[in-house]
Amino acid sequence: MSAPVQPPEVRGDTAHPEAAGYRARRTLPLRVEAMRQLRRRRTLLMGGILAALPFILIIAFAIGGTPDGEDGGGGGGGGGGGRINLMDVATESAANFAATSLFVSAGFLLVVPVALFCGDTVASEASWSSLRYLLAAPVPRVRLLWSKLVVALGFSLAAMVLLPLVALVAGTAAYGWGPLKLPTGGALSAGDTVPRLAIVVAFIFVSQLVTAGLAFWLSTKTDAPLGAVGGAVGLTIVGNVLDAVTALGSWRDFLPAHWQFAWADALQPQLEWGGMIKGTAVSVTYALILFALAFRGFSRKDIVS
Repeated sequence: MSAPVQPPEVRGDTAHPEAAGYRARRTLPLRVEAMRQLRRRRTLLMGGILAALPFILIIAFAIGGTPDGEDGGGGGGGGGGGRINLMDVATESAANFAATSLFVSAGFLLVVPVALFCGDTVASEASWSSLRYLLAAPVPRVRLLWSKLVVALGFSLAAMVLLPLVALVAGTAAYGWGPLKLPTGGALSAGDTVPRLAIVVAFIFVSQLVTAGLAFWLSTKTDAPLGAVGGAVGLTIVGNVLDAVTALGSWRDFLPAHWQFAWADALQPQLEWGGMIKGTAVSVTYALILFALAFRGFSRKDIVS
């Protein structure tokens, strides 16, 4: 008499039932997870906020007048070495307005959707007490994490693309289409503008992988989505504060925050890759470590919710 088939466990590694037609890679398809996340209220709310920001800036410029750059600021070429002020030329063209929109949001606003999408992945399922049912479906743990991580990163990238796209459209209506005028002098032709802005968006996304890794790792450690999201945002702010401590000297080169405005090197007459390459190396290294910790810890975690 054969032994009865045991149900999949939610403690330790998920069992792989020998059911006819079962394929682990077919469980929790990316399109299903993407549609689940797309319908969530927080996704629509975040998209609305990012789409509204360019219009808020246009209204602010209309009320306050043309920016004069007296307050300083600006992006940092080479990871915070030389500073340029994008606000000086914000209303010169749609391209300038899009670059300015990225500048004012890269330091914090774009951190929030990344932390939200990646920190709300596993923790939300645990808070709804649906995580153990997903694993008993059965969805292998690695497959579950992989599907949720890919979708979360996809939504994070979409958020970063949405902002400059809306800014380009709104900026064209408000200020007209033209070359990207540089605050340091000169201009980039209209043909070079979109590729340069694409490089900026790509680097901002890569630089935010550390926040994504923090949020995703915390999401596998807690049943409270707000704790994972808030923890990732808080640690990112701590990194920014540490980068402001000049007494740390060259130690700041190992902080992802030190390179977050290195994309300003793409808005120069001669494209400079040095700062962005260093920033990418630092961010990707931290992110891979955090993602590995998330997968390793979740594979051994007892799922009770």
